[in-house]
Amino acid sequence: MLINAKSLRSAIMLDLRFVRDHQEEVAQAMHNRNAEWDAQLFADLDATRRESISSEEALQASRNARSKEIGALIAAGKQEEAEQAKADVRAINDQLSEISAKREAIDTRLHELLLKTPNMPCAETPVGKDENDNPEVRRWGTPREFNFEPLAHWDLGANLGILDSERGAKLAESRFVLLGGLGARLERSIINFMADTHTTRGYKEWWCPAMANAQTMTGTGQLPKFEEDMFKTREGLYLIPTAEVQLTNIHAGEILEAADLPLRYCAFTPCFREEAGSAGRDTRGLIRLHQFDKVEMVKYAKPEESYNELELMTNDAENILQLFGLPYRVITLCTGDIGFSAAKTYDVEVYLPSYNGYKEISSCSNCEDFQARRMNIRYRDPEQFKGTRLVHTLNGSGLAVGRTMAAILENYQMEDGSVRVPDVLVPYMGTDVIEPA
Repeated sequence: MLINAKSLRSAIMLDLRFVRDHQEEVAQAMHNRNAEWDAQLFADLDATRRESISSEEALQASRNARSKEIGALIAAGKQEEAEQAKADVRAINDQLSEISAKREAIDTRLHELLLKTPNMPCAETPVGKDENDNPEVRRWGTPREFNFEPLAHWDLGANLGILDSERGAKLAESRFVLLGGLGARLERSIINFMADTHTTRGYKEWWCPAMANAQTMTGTGQLPKFEEDMFKTREGLYLIPTAEVQLTNIHAGEILEAADLPLRYCAFTPCFREEAGSAGRDTRGLIRLHQFDKVEMVKYAKPEESYNELELMTNDAENILQLFGLPYRVITLCTGDIGFSAAKTYDVEVYLPSYNGYKEISSCSNCEDFQARRMNIRYRDPEQFKGTRLVHTLNGSGLAVGRTMAAILENYQMEDGSVRVPDVLVPYMGTDVIEPA
């Protein structure tokens, strides 16, 4: 069911009343997040806004009372007094216009301030400065011990003739790659396997546009904060950085039924990121590209169920790695490393021999009602409460395909330069080994 249209401004940010009533808590949370937050500016704007609203209401009451007098004065034949009352009403309207314009300007400034303010971390999110403060939750699998010198996936791929970074840069620019032969088939096989696996675990698959408008990007928090990290095709249209953008906006402006929750969605899409600010990081291979493939998971859940759904979603990401037989670990992101829209995040990191360590391959987050408020996604449960409430939204990579390919190539490489295909991918690949062409 669609909700009647409302101003986007009324549902685009952290709840204004919450921020007003918990200013110290919000300031501390933003400090823990290393986020900019001008507490005094907010307090001043909010106070001025409330004063303006009070003035508007007083003037409206005065205008209404004076307007009622006009008819009575005319009926009593008091024309001169009636004209004075009309003049008074016009003067009040002029005052109202000035005060309303002032209040609208303040609304705009508050809107812009809160629009750029990240979500509140949940109580379980550990306080920390950066990625070095992310605690490990668990590990699965044991990194392989090689009896030969293993190659990095970019060298393996080049030797096998399945990954060509030079021609990718020739066709586009650096940080684009060209996959050929069994490399292209491996990419497609990984995508199909991931989508097939998630749909057997209760996810509904979608096929989404690879572009999104500004309102859609704003709904999940990509805009305005991260505009520099996105590819813009023309005014108001962007290439998506993740299918989360589309899957989470499917129900924007709608009221869902409690009986239908949780909704579990997944989709494969190409993803596009400028990778602004990452100069010099992961410049080789498949780890940090401008264009990459990903299978994304998204959930809409009741607030009281959302953290259990986060655990299940993280397990779904881990399940893919377990089926591939790839060692990994799970960490909890601290306040200084957590994403803009998230209240709590688990990162799943796969072991890569070329890094002699673990590299992120999935990030699973509970955004609570942060995105739902921006998109105005609510649900109703007449047996539990009157009216409607905001849903909680969750998202997670299930998984990043390029990084999965890199992990398979490196962990399954053989001494002769060939790569063994994980058992679960053999039916998709039509072969159990990738050898030089």
